[in-house]
Formats: sequence, structure tokens, C-alpha cells
Amino acid sequence: MHAMQYEITLPADYDMGFIRRRVAAKGHLLDGHQGLGLKAYAIRERAAEDAPGPRQPVNQYAPFYLWEDPSALTDFLRGPGFQGLSADFGRPTVRNWHGLGHADGPARGAVPRAAERRTWVLPPGEDVGAHAGAALDGLRELARQPGVHTAALGLDPHRWELVRFVLRDGTTAPGEGDGNGEDAYYEVLHLSEGPGL
Repeated sequence: MHAMQYEITLPADYDMGFIRRRVAAKGHLLDGHQGLGLKAYAIRERAAEDAPGPRQPVNQYAPFYLWEDPSALTDFLRGPGFQGLSADFGRPTVRNWHGLGHADGPARGAVPRAAERRTWVLPPGEDVGAHAGAALDGLRELARQPGVHTAALGLDPHRWELVRFVLRDGTTAPGEGDGNGEDAYYEVLHLSEGPGL
């Protein structure tokens, strides 16, 4: 498994209805895509009253992917869908993390409507395995909470950063940060799943 996300930050007065219409028209194109685990078509809408989590500071299109096959990830970045997105918005920086694990939650059969991402940097000189093991234990515990669809954990060994991404059905409040990482909250417009996750 490999986790990936890019964030396209849009002007403060941008009509996010355009992104909603784009996802409604094209989101299904990755449904059943070979090598894909899942793609959450996530957005942040500036100052939206009903957005998940605290008020959002930006308008952003920020899809999150879990890839089962790294070559499918590479093919996607070289393919027409990503090229079309880059032509419309500029080529975004793509963040990626080696997958450490994922878990299904009790809401796995529901349609996810909200997502949260937490990233935190591992302290220099400390045991990476111990931190990753503790984060995996926390992931499994979190995945048992009501409203959780899927939870995933990844590691970026360039920045020595962990990421935890959680999809929720939208019926429960997002998790609360503890001040030890960077948290972001999203609305999920569509979920594409590959054949195997």
C-alpha cells in the first residue's frame, strides 16, 4: 500500500461549486481502477458553516489516495487524468507515504462524507519502529470508533513524517487533535475504490 495526496489551493472567492460539478462528472472514472485501493475526493471550503471540523482557512481540492500497486500510482501520474488536472490548475506537488497499515471501521459499508488528516514528524534520534508501532496501535483503536469508514497510516522517510488519514460517514464528530501534529479536515464528495482494498 502507498498513500498519496496533493492539495490545490484555490482563491478565497473561488466558486467551489465548480469542483463539486467536476467531481460529480468525473469522479466515477477511477471506480474499479486496477491497482487503486481508494481515492477520497476531498475538499476544504473556506468558512463553510457545515464543514467537518473547525472552520476551514482555505478553499482547496485535496484528494487522498491509497494505492495497492505502486506502478498504478506511477501510471496515474503519467496518465491523461492527472495531465488534465495539471492543465486546468497547474501541476501540484504530490506528497506520498509508504503504507504502514490500514483498517476498516464499523461504517465501512456507508458512504464516507468527511475525512481528517493528521501529520506529525518523528523526533530526531528516537526509535522509528517504536513510534510507528504505537501509531499502528492507535490506528487500530481509532478504527473501532463509531462512524469510522477506513483509517490508514503511512510514513515519509524523507521528512520522517507519519500521516494518519481517516474517512468517516459524517454522522460523528471528527477526532480532536492533541496538539502534537498538524490536523486538516475535509468534506468527501466521492469515494472511488479499486477491486481489492
